[in-house]
Amino acid sequence: MKKSLCFKYLLAIISITFFNYQSAIYGQTFEASIDSILLEKYPPNAPGATFLISKNGNIIYHKAFGLSNLELAVPMKNGNVFEIGSITKQFTAISIMMLMESGLLNLEDEITKYIPDYPTNGNTITIHHLLTHTSGIKSFTSIKGLNTIAEQDLTPMELIDFFKNEPIDFLPGEKFKYNNSGYILLGYIIEKITGLDYATFVEENIFNELEMKASRYASHSKVIQDRASGYHHKDGYTNNKMISFSLPYSSGSLMSTTGDMFKWQEAIKNNLLIRKETADIVFTNYTLNNGEHIDYGYGWHIKKIENARSLEHGGSIFGFKSMGVYIPDSDIYVIGLSNCGCNSPTEVTRKIAVLAMYD
Repeated sequence: MKKSLCFKYLLAIISITFFNYQSAIYGQTFEASIDSILLEKYPPNAPGATFLISKNGNIIYHKAFGLSNLELAVPMKNGNVFEIGSITKQFTAISIMMLMESGLLNLEDEITKYIPDYPTNGNTITIHHLLTHTSGIKSFTSIKGLNTIAEQDLTPMELIDFFKNEPIDFLPGEKFKYNNSGYILLGYIIEKITGLDYATFVEENIFNELEMKASRYASHSKVIQDRASGYHHKDGYTNNKMISFSLPYSSGSLMSTTGDMFKWQEAIKNNLLIRKETADIVFTNYTLNNGEHIDYGYGWHIKKIENARSLEHGGSIFGFKSMGVYIPDSDIYVIGLSNCGCNSPTEVTRKIAVLAMYD
């Protein structure tokens, strides 16, 4: 009997040891696989990227690749600060929902409640339409003459005046068409309701609350610690084209790090800024007037990866590309921030999310 117990005990020890060894090897294989993918895409002598992977609320991978500054040959590091482009829309959407929870607006409010002279030509355009890119308002980024104002510092209302008289692309709710103008209008509505400029509202109510200490509204003139330089590539690398951050404004002018974006995702997941029932509204896959799904909620695309629901958004602004993917069922988050418009992290971020699902 004693020999039998000893033998069983020995088998248990061997099994546990083998399991731990196997797990360690597999973990190394996962890390090595991600390293290989990202080293190939972001080599050491070119503009680079930082990537973070979390699972069940824990960071399981966080590395930097390539250079943050070509002229000084400065290696990228995890703490580098990037312009995140249209991922900004997530922050704008959540800001709107915070105001809704406070009773300061209704999602079915017409935009003329906040901009009385906005020319809707008899159409009903609501905050919901702006959030879902279904308003029909023409995106200002597709309007001729944009280059003439690209470097001008405009007020939100001056920017709205630039596009408000353009013919609509379709009747509200009839189609989905990605639209930066809608999120400009949302930024202005935030300012109109709160009396704070958009940058201050986000800083005080989101960045400070979540201790996202490296995140901020972008600036060309201010000294920003660990800022990554942005690049383009066409017949060689060039510095990114200048644009006034008053243009992307609430549709694309925020800066962040992969570490801060992890804090953001955890805050959204754990309902630290808005209630769960409000988050459910944000992550609803909305429909057009005819009932067709648009695969977009409020500030997030709603898609599928390996048949699993994914909540994602990318960003593109001169010299920078970004992509974030969250898979709720597996509680996996992957965020990639890059400093060249030539090397988008979109596809590789989704690929890494798949690998993490099977890790």
